[in-house]
Formats: sequence, structure tokens, C-alpha cells
Amino acid sequence: MATRRINVGSVPIGGGAPVSIQSMTNTRTEDVHATVEQIKRLEKAGCDIVRVAVPTMEAAGAIRAVKDAVSVPVVADIHFDYRLAVAAAEAGADKIRINPGNIGGEKNVRAVAEACRAAGVPIRIGINGGSLEKPLLAKYGGVTPEAMVESARAQAAMLERFGFENICISLTASDVRTTVAANRLAAAPADYPLHIGLTEAGAGDSALMKASAAVGALLIDGIGDTLRVSLTDDPVKEVETARKLLRVLGLRGGVNIVACPTCGRTQIDLFSLYREVEAGLAGLDRDVTVAVMGCAVNGPGEAAEADYGVAGGREWGILFKKGREIARLPESELARALIALVSEDTYGEKVL
Repeated sequence: MATRRINVGSVPIGGGAPVSIQSMTNTRTEDVHATVEQIKRLEKAGCDIVRVAVPTMEAAGAIRAVKDAVSVPVVADIHFDYRLAVAAAEAGADKIRINPGNIGGEKNVRAVAEACRAAGVPIRIGINGGSLEKPLLAKYGGVTPEAMVESARAQAAMLERFGFENICISLTASDVRTTVAANRLAAAPADYPLHIGLTEAGAGDSALMKASAAVGALLIDGIGDTLRVSLTDDPVKEVETARKLLRVLGLRGGVNIVACPTCGRTQIDLFSLYREVEAGLAGLDRDVTVAVMGCAVNGPGEAAEADYGVAGGREWGILFKKGREIARLPESELARALIALVSEDTYGEKVL
């Protein structure tokens, strides 16, 4: 969907810019050392924008020191006290995240808008299914996509009455269908950039499936300009998951590994082979497809579109490039040879 362009520090959002990855620190922002260390880990993992909690004036004041020590843009997350948003903007935050409905009325929202205008930073209107206004809950009979979108539109209209249009919107719920429906509804008539994600997804495989289902459905529809995969886990896991999701959707480059599901013809330890190849190619900055196939009979043919690959036989396998066989090797050498081939695009005794 076509959206307007905003800039969060050096990172563009909307207007055709690449989908950016966000995460949030779980440190006390007042602890500048711990916060900076975590942001650097997130940055190394591929995070484009980092959000920090600002529950106190001390945390707001710490943003300046944090920003001086990191390269990625820093977003201040504010609830309830508009003065924290004003202080964070003055301290150099690259974006302010608020829910205008919980910071005390139009006078307070105007103060935030004026501070952000003076600082030249955007505001993200964050609508969460768990914190909707009571009149909307009564009107719609609970948390519904329509209630969430009406809340977001009202808050955006309030900011625009104050002459502030540097706006991003997020609509998140803990339910996949509600989140997807709300964002689809919001995307249709408006051009605000959308921050997408599923809140309170939890941890483990269930959380990954829920978050991927919600975010993936929206991105396939062309909805979403920036995203966070919210997990009850190390924030770095959020970034790694988001990168993988964007890669499989063709929205980010990198190594894409495909593998057969195995069958009765498989005569090598395909599971171990796959894990070794995956680990060996982790972090490689090449836009390639790599196939790990279990059958030497059909493997190269089924993976003909892959740039590189291996296909196993009984205790041996073939190494191939663009469907062309390069070598036949013992099973124990397949992973190492494939990793070398993909990493250096060479094959020979020196590499192996």
C-alpha cells in the first residue's frame, strides 16, 4: 500500500522504503551502560530502529547519552505522562511513541506535538487492543478491528488539528485475526505508515507461529512499513526472527536455504547436514538460494532453481551449482564443501 514517508533518524519509513526491523530493549533506560550494550547487540543482529522505555524523567534524560553511544535511531516509549514525551523529544529521541488517549487530553497531546515539531521527529500513535478507550469498548462490545481503527483515526485527527502530520500508526492485539483485520482496515483509506506486529505473542514455537502468521499475512498484502516481532525472549531473537521472515517473503536479501522433507529414499543424515550448513552460512551477506537435498536421484532436479546445493546418496553425495554437478564427495565432506562453495564460490583442494 502506498504510504507517506517519515524519517526516524537516518531510517526512512513508508513511501516505498524497505521494511525496517525494530525491537525494544528490556533494560532500565536509566542504566546507560546496560542499555547501550543491548542496543549494540541488536544493531549487530540487524536491527534498524530500537525503542526504549521511558517511565521516568531520569530515563528521558538518559536518551542523550544512549544516542551518543549507538548508531541506530532511538525511539522513546511513553505512557500516561505527556511531560516524559516532551523531555524525551528535547533529549534527542528520534521518534516518540505515545497512545494519545492515555496522556491526559488534548492540551497534553498538543504539548507533545509542539515538542516533536520543534525537534523534527515523528510521533507513532500506538493503539493496543488491551488499552482501548472505554467508550469505544462499549460502542463495539469489546476489542474489535473497527474499535482499534476508530481510536487510531481519532488520535491522528487530533494531531493534525494541531498542524502535526509527521505520524506513524500501529494497531496491535494479542489475537492474530484481530491484528490482521485492524491493519487491513486502517490501510485502505489512509496513507499513514504502519508499524505492524502482534503484541503479547509469548515465547517459543507458538509465539513464532502467531507472530509470523500476523506479520506475514500483512506483508504479503503489501501492508506494513516497519515491524517488530514481539517475543518474551532476548530482544535479539526478535530481530533474528524478523530478518528470517522478511527473507522468506523476498523483502530482504541473504542466504535462503531450502531442503526436502525427507522420505524413504533418504540415505544420509539430512537433519545433521542441514543444521551444519545453516550454522556455517549464518550471517553470510549473499543473496543466494542453497538446497540441501536427501536424494541424489531427484535432488538436483527438484532444486534446479537453487544457486548451490548438495544431494545425498548412501554415505556420499553430489555437490552442484545451478543444477550442474561439480563433485561427488563422502557424506562427511558435504557440508564443509557446500559452505566453502557458497562462501567463496570456488571449489578445489585449497578451499576444501
